[in-house]
Amino acid sequence: MEPVHGSMLLVYAVIAIALLILLITRYKVYPFLVLVIVSLLLGLAVGMPMENIVKAFETGNGNTLGHIAIVVGLGTMLGKMMAESGGAEQIANTLIKWFGEKHIHWAMMCVAIIVGLPVFFEVGFVLLIPIAFNVAKRTNKSLLLVGLPMVAGLSVVHGLIPPHPAALLAVQAYHADIGRTIAYGLIVGIPTAIVAGPLFALLISKHIKLPENNPLAAQFIDSGKDSGKEGKQGEKRELPGFGITLLTVLLPVILMLIGSWADLIFAPKSLPNNLLKFVGNADVALLIAVLFSFWSFGASRGFNREQIQKFCGDCLAPIAGITLIVGAGGGFGNVLRESGISQQLVATASAAHLSPLLLGWFVAALIRLATGSATVAMTTACGIVAPIAAASNGAVSAELLVLATGCGSLIFSHVNDGGFWLVKEYFGMTVGQTFKTWSLCETIISLMGLGLTFALATVV
Repeated sequence: MEPVHGSMLLVYAVIAIALLILLITRYKVYPFLVLVIVSLLLGLAVGMPMENIVKAFETGNGNTLGHIAIVVGLGTMLGKMMAESGGAEQIANTLIKWFGEKHIHWAMMCVAIIVGLPVFFEVGFVLLIPIAFNVAKRTNKSLLLVGLPMVAGLSVVHGLIPPHPAALLAVQAYHADIGRTIAYGLIVGIPTAIVAGPLFALLISKHIKLPENNPLAAQFIDSGKDSGKEGKQGEKRELPGFGITLLTVLLPVILMLIGSWADLIFAPKSLPNNLLKFVGNADVALLIAVLFSFWSFGASRGFNREQIQKFCGDCLAPIAGITLIVGAGGGFGNVLRESGISQQLVATASAAHLSPLLLGWFVAALIRLATGSATVAMTTACGIVAPIAAASNGAVSAELLVLATGCGSLIFSHVNDGGFWLVKEYFGMTVGQTFKTWSLCETIISLMGLGLTFALATVV
């Protein structure tokens, strides 16, 4: 079959995504199977060499799972330990006490912004979702009201505010000043997070009802049910202290932050420098936190080795389906890349002759829609737009280019994004509900962030 070229590639991409959504929502086919089938059909339809289609899917699947499977597995273990010890309930109780039940959605946004700064979205998500489950249970509020502000906060810092890794890459590509980028990022990011998080959550939670039974939530809500969790003989057991609980939850964040400062503390390539970067790697930092939790949430709370091993084994079974679906979403995204669809989107954007700010947003948005990855969208768009921006002789602020590109990279998360399936499965939503909540939340962040960036461009 002859390969498809030009705008017809985009037509096939739209048909593939529509077919995928139809099979999952209308015909209730399991998402993992649909993603595999549609990826293979898309490759055949656009004329990819048959021997490359399966390889492209496997590569995308493996690249996605290489990071996310480890993060989700270790994060789930940490969350389970936090739940069984009562640590998640302790943080939930403290947040409710500080902010009050009426304002708990604001608390979740603030916590997400702080925790999300040095870590990728998936890491922040698995660290905070046990707290969201417990807060929702304790306040008897919809998980959407509690969880959407959390994911909005994580997403805003992912795209807009250094030292988050994705934003930092854009700072380097555009040769922007990191201090000014952080300042502008906060000016744009905080109002954006407020609208896309707590305010949007208040509105949408009234119209979308989640199922009462969420099997994943049960994994992360401590088995004692009440704040005075009972032991084997029925005696009341105190919850772990807020300080040690917070330290355990933030330990991977602290380690990753220290890892990002390695070049400032020690000479590059030196042993101490390499060691800090090693422990600051997301996978290693989470592993260290899980091992630490075996003491802070396990041994010190009276659990023995067999109980801790059982917690870890039991919590992994429910996430197997999520992991497969997330990986398949990565496979679908890679078929879109290998088929030439992503390159066609980039060519379309480059030919549009837009201002550098709008071009940065537009290119990143198209790559995000095609690949599903905000990080890939941001880094690829920077490579395309940076030479054009440089040719404008400083007509536009490099710092604002970082923000515009970051906003574009966040638009409309959909079925080829691992984050889409992560949010869908943990929140217990249908695909349609995920579009109306998470995808719309991301789009609000993207469009409002772009608007505020243009407003800021008029005064700086």
